[in-house]
Amino acid sequence: MTAPASNPAACNCLALRQAARHVTQFYDEVLAASGLRSTQYSILARLKRNGPMTINALAVEMVMDRTTLGRNILPLQRDGLVAVRPGKPDRRSKELRLTAAGAARQRAALKGWREAQARFECAFGVKRAEELRALMHAVAMSDLMTAAPQRGAPKPRRWRKNSTAPQPSALQADRPRPPGG
Repeated sequence: MTAPASNPAACNCLALRQAARHVTQFYDEVLAASGLRSTQYSILARLKRNGPMTINALAVEMVMDRTTLGRNILPLQRDGLVAVRPGKPDRRSKELRLTAAGAARQRAALKGWREAQARFECAFGVKRAEELRALMHAVAMSDLMTAAPQRGAPKPRRWRKNSTAPQPSALQADRPRPPGG
């Protein structure tokens, strides 16, 4: 029998990434008629819900690296769906704001998002989909770096001190999420 540590099929990261890619491709296909990808839809939905936000705050909310978020914002900005302006308290920061065109595109894409949600829930059941979202939310909010490994397991590597990835403790877990956001 293969030890779990050397069995790729037992890798949590690989399983999550494969599932995430599969679901993302599905949502992207359903949302294609709106001209948005699933990540872009989520950005618009989050800005609609929260109002103007700095890029850093939005990156933390979406559990995304700031540079990855920036690459996703560029086409939204180019198409006039979001506006980027200097931040109010700190003019060096960049604040994102949903434009009227962005709000209209998000509303138009909502139909596709609801269809994707319904098809996913049809495939897995409403209860299992709710449980999966709760589990994935818990995973996203967890501090895996402080989790105690089992005896004999290798010690986890620490985050780089200069990492721009959002730290789990900075995430806001208690706020309800908008549809698709």
